Amino acid sequence: VGGPYEGRVKPEKVAYVAKRLLDMGCYEVSLGDTIGIGTPGTVAKMLDAVLKDLPANVVAVHFHDTYGQALANLLTAIQMGVSIADASVSGLGGCPYAEGASGNVATEDVVYMMYGLGIE
Repeated sequence: VGGPYEGRVKPEKVAYVAKRLLDMGCYEVSLGDTIGIGTPGTVAKMLDAVLKDLPANVVAVHFHDTYGQALANLLTAIQMGVSIADASVSGLGGCPYAEGASGNVATEDVVYMMYGLGIE
């Protein structure tokens, strides 16, 4: 969705690179919102583009919580068929090369949301 060098990244560019990685032999492609600027709308657009070329079972997501959108972004990804996601205890983390990027989506928040959705 966004990175420290390019800012916002076009969904088509993400899809192109993801497809290339899969074609080169990667068994999983993790899509990260490195600086945490994604929203459910931008995540949906990105995944729409990516899932045209890749099956959801090889796509993972990694959301930073800079603007408090990580859990909502994850829910969007789940609703679109993605079932692999990174999380960190208490939302620890950040990104050493992305100034201002906060921690990742908190594992305990993900577990609580999954429980509420009936997902084990």
